[in-house]
Amino acid sequence: MRPIPPSRGTTHTPMDLRAAPRSRGFTLLELLVVIVIIGLLAGLVAPRYFDQVSKSNTKIAKAQIDSLGKALDQYRLDVGAYPTTEMGLAALNTKPPNLEKWAGPYLKKAVPPDPWGNAYVYKAPGDHGDYDLSSLGSDGQPGGTGEAQDVTSWGP
Repeated sequence: MRPIPPSRGTTHTPMDLRAAPRSRGFTLLELLVVIVIIGLLAGLVAPRYFDQVSKSNTKIAKAQIDSLGKALDQYRLDVGAYPTTEMGLAALNTKPPNLEKWAGPYLKKAVPPDPWGNAYVYKAPGDHGDYDLSSLGSDGQPGGTGEAQDVTSWGP
C-alpha cells in the first residue's frame, strides 16, 4: 500500500489516523462520585470550622472586656471613681461635665461593639464588684449557652 501524499502540512497516513486513541471526557457517574465526596468532606469540615469561629468570638469579647476594664481602672486612678452607669463607657473617650481630674481619652478609638455587633452592658456600681461589664452573647439576651452565653468581667 502506497502512502497518500500529505495534504496541507499533515504528515499522517490513513493507518495513523485509525490507530490514534480518542480522548474521552468524564462520565456522568464519575462526576457524581466526585460531587458526593466533596459534599461529604464539606459536611465534616464545616461544623468544625464554624465551631472555631464561635469560640474566637467569645475570646474576642473576653479580650475587649479586659481592655475596657484596664481603661476603666486608669479612669478611676485619675478621677477617683469609676464612671457612673449614666455616664457609661462613653466617659472613657469624652470628658464628662464637671470633672477636672479627667485626663483622657483612655481609649485610642471609640468603644467597640461586642463581636456580635451589640453594645457592652456597663453598670457602676456593679452587683459583682465596683462595676459590671458584660456582653450578652450572640443572641443579645441575658443567659444562654454556647455562643449565646454571656461574657462577663466578673466570671471565668
